[in-house]
Amino acid sequence: HGSRPPPAPYTTLRPVAFPRIVTMLSTLMTTENCPTSAPFFGFMGVTSALVFANIGAAYGTAKSGVGIASMGVMKPGLVMRNIIPVIMAGVLGIYGLIVAVILQGSITQPSNSGGEMTTKFSSFSGYAFLSAGLCCGLSGLAAGMAIGVVGDSGVRAVGQQEKLFVGVILILIFAEALGLYGLIVALILSQQSVDCA
Repeated sequence: HGSRPPPAPYTTLRPVAFPRIVTMLSTLMTTENCPTSAPFFGFMGVTSALVFANIGAAYGTAKSGVGIASMGVMKPGLVMRNIIPVIMAGVLGIYGLIVAVILQGSITQPSNSGGEMTTKFSSFSGYAFLSAGLCCGLSGLAAGMAIGVVGDSGVRAVGQQEKLFVGVILILIFAEALGLYGLIVALILSQQSVDCA
C-alpha cells in the first residue's frame, strides 16, 4: 500500500490554535447562558403582567357595570354604594402596571464591547421575569372574572335586598385577594435575576 509518512509530532502544532479554541468555547458558554433571545422572555413577562391583568380588570368592570346599570334603573340611590366592584376590578390593572414597570426597569440594555453587541441579561433572568409576569397577569385575569360575575349578580341582589351588601363585599374581597397573591409572588420572582459578567 505504500509507506505512509510518519505522523507529525505534537510539537509542530501551532500554539496559536489553543487560545482560539479557548476563546470560542468561552464565547459559546457566554451565548448559552446569555443568548440574544433572553431579553425576549423578559419583555414577554412585562407584556403578560400588564395585558392579562388589564383583560381581567376590563371584564370585571364591564360585567359589574352592566349589573349596576340594570339595578340603577329601579333604585338610582344605590348606584354609588354599589360601585365597589368596579373599583376593585380597576385595582387589578394597577397590580399589572406595578409589576410591568418593575420588570421593565430590571431589563438591562445590550452593551457595545469591541464592536459587538453583547447582552448582560441572562436566560435565568428572562425565565424568572416571564414567570413573574404570568403569575401576576393570570392571577389578575382570574380575579377579574370572579369580581365581574359576583359584582353583576351581587349588585342586582343588593338592589332587591340591602341586607346582602356586607356578604357581597366579603365575597368581592376574597376574589380580589387572588390578584394580590399573584402580585406578591411576582414581586418575589422579580428579584431573581443574574447578570452576565
